[in-house]
This record gives sequence, C-alpha cells and structure tokens, in this order.
Amino acid sequence: QAQLVESGGGLVQAGGSLRVSCAASERLFSSYAMGWFRHAPGKEREFVAAISWNGDKTNYADSGKGRFTIAADNAKRMVYLQMNSLTPGDTAIYYCAASGPVPGRISSADFVSWGQGAQVTVSS
Repeated sequence: QAQLVESGGGLVQAGGSLRVSCAASERLFSSYAMGWFRHAPGKEREFVAAISWNGDKTNYADSGKGRFTIAADNAKRMVYLQMNSLTPGDTAIYYCAASGPVPGRISSADFVSWGQGAQVTVSS
C-alpha cells in the first residue's frame, strides 16, 4: 500500500493555475512535516515547499515564493500545493514527501518518504 499518493497533475497553459494534492497514509503518523519537490527532465530534484502538519511552520523555495501555496489538513491527512502564474519552467513531476519525526526540521534534507509523483506540464 502506497504511503503517499499524489493527484491533480495535468496540463495547463502558461499563466494558469493548478493544484496538486497528496494523501498520506496513517503509517506516516509520526512525520513532523510534509513537502513538495519536483523533478524536471535534465535537472536535479528540487525542493518546492514544506509545511508542518499543524501549519505553524512553512518553507518555500525562491522559485515558488509569491506563486505557490502549501497547505495541510491534518484531520484528513492531506497536503496541497496551489500553484498560480505557472510558467513552462514549472513543468516537472511533482513529488509529495514526508519528513522524519523531529519537530522543527523542515528543510529539504529532512524528508524521508516519497510518493510516485504527479506530472505537471505548462504549455507556452
């Protein structure tokens, strides 16, 4: 059984918006935070955003600041990434990730479990 399942990817025109969602298994109950990463062809995997399950701590990569918003619903074990003003440069597979249990650890290196990814394609 997959522990992290992404949904909501797709094709959108430049300037448009898209929301990707992630359902987290109860097996990840002990994780402190959830995050999103992306991997574009020919590039290394890149941190996008992260949020603690209680929502009191967030972290964004510069590439998404002002355009992307991460949100978590602890009761539903769901995490969302709202992406606005998308550009072709945002085209990538977007991966949901769960951190370890240590409170306050929300940097890109703190994530240990990964979903299968959702393709986001932005056309020009």
